[in-house]
Amino acid sequence: MAACGVVRAPSRNAQQEDNFDDDVRSSRALAEEFWRQQFEASGGTYRPIRDFIPYVGDAGPSCGGQPSVPNNAFYCPDGHFVAYDQAWLEALWSEMGDGSTWLIIPHEIGHAVQAQLETRFQYSIQIELQADCYAGATLAALVKSRAVSAQEGDEEELLLNLAAAGDPTEDWFNPQAHGTAEQRQQSFAQGYRGGVGACQP
Repeated sequence: MAACGVVRAPSRNAQQEDNFDDDVRSSRALAEEFWRQQFEASGGTYRPIRDFIPYVGDAGPSCGGQPSVPNNAFYCPDGHFVAYDQAWLEALWSEMGDGSTWLIIPHEIGHAVQAQLETRFQYSIQIELQADCYAGATLAALVKSRAVSAQEGDEEELLLNLAAAGDPTEDWFNPQAHGTAEQRQQSFAQGYRGGVGACQP
């Protein structure tokens, strides 16, 4: 499985260093453009998220009356926005590489896509694993189009990020479950290799 690397925006060149803010902005913009094209190809219209909100700790926006929590990123259907704990995500970016932004942001955009498609599953873990699959499909398309360049070691970086985000045990009935490390890695790889079509139930 190939992986992500440094995004070269039109205003940047190969000598410029990658940085967190650029990766966050680019992962959001490129993921949404990917889905705009996907919806258009199927005769639909993608509805961009209304807001993209950084916060720190417990100072984030509420969603459906529920407060945001530290060390998290989430899509909120009430308001159609994505929010993320900036300090947490930047720490992941610094410690585990830029793969963190290219997994987490497309994963949350994937939830926005699910909301627009009115996707329904019996268990919440299925929703989360499909969002991982969508993230893989998104990243594969960006690498193929050369919007994102793959670098040596990126595959290990992505797998490490997915492993760190995995649940310790499998629990399909837990509404907070996201899947074990292996399940999340498999779902991401499924989307990466097979595209969006491979993510459908």
